[in-house]
Amino acid sequence: MTTVDINCDLGEGFGPYRMGDDAALMKVITSANIACGFHAGDPGIMVKTVQLAMENGVDIGAHVGFADLQGFGRRVLNLEPAELKAMTWYQLGALQGIAQAAGRRLQHVTFHGALGNMCFADADLAATLMAAIKAFDAGLTVIAPPMTEMEKAAEQAGLPVKRVVFADRAYDDRGLLVSRKLPGAVIHDPEAVIQRVLGMVQDGAITSQSGKRMPLAIDSVLVHGDTPGSASLASLVRERLQHAGVQVRPLSQR
Repeated sequence: MTTVDINCDLGEGFGPYRMGDDAALMKVITSANIACGFHAGDPGIMVKTVQLAMENGVDIGAHVGFADLQGFGRRVLNLEPAELKAMTWYQLGALQGIAQAAGRRLQHVTFHGALGNMCFADADLAATLMAAIKAFDAGLTVIAPPMTEMEKAAEQAGLPVKRVVFADRAYDDRGLLVSRKLPGAVIHDPEAVIQRVLGMVQDGAITSQSGKRMPLAIDSVLVHGDTPGSASLASLVRERLQHAGVQVRPLSQR
C-alpha cells in the first residue's frame, strides 16, 4: 500500500503577528517544519508550535532560513560557508533545545525560501549545509526535493533522506521549482492542487509546466502554511489521498 507524509511550514509568525492557522493544520499534517527565528518565529512561538505538534502526534522538524524577517527569508544573502554553517547550527540548536525541554527531539530538517531554492540548485552550497547538519546530528532526516543538488549532497553526506513534492508549485524541466516571479508558478485552485497531488503520489512522478514527466520517489507532500485557506486545503488533500487508498503517516513511522 502507498504511504505518504504531509508536511507543512509552521510557526511563521513573529511577536503578536501570526501567519496561517497552525492549530488547524496540526490536526491534518503529520510533519511540522518549524521556523527557528531567522526568517520568522521567535522563542515563544517556537515553544507553542512544538507543544501543538506534541498534542497532535506530529513530527517536529527545523525550518532553517536566512536572517531576513522583513523579507520573510525570500531574499538572497550571499554568505561564506562558515557563516552558513554557523547560522544552521544556531537555528537547529534553538529548536532542539525547546524540543528537548518538552521531552521530544528533532526528526528532520528543511530549508526555507531563498536558502532552499539556492540549496536545490547550488552543489557547493548544498554540500556546506549538509555538512553542517551532519556535524550537528547525523541522524536528522533531510527532507529534499528529488533531482536536486540538495538530495545529492544529503546522500553523499550519508544523511537519511526523504523526498518531497510541492502541492501547489509548478516545476520546470529540470525538476526545480518555477520562480514565484513567473506566471503559473503557484497553483491557486484547490481542486487543481488536489488532483495534482493525487497524480504525483499515485503515478510516482512529477510533470513540468511544459508537460515533461519525471518519475521519482515520493515520501512526503508539502502544503504551504502561508497559503490562504491552507488548513482547508491540507484537510482535503489528506481526505482525498486516504479515499484513494493512500496511507498518511509521519516520516518517522514510514
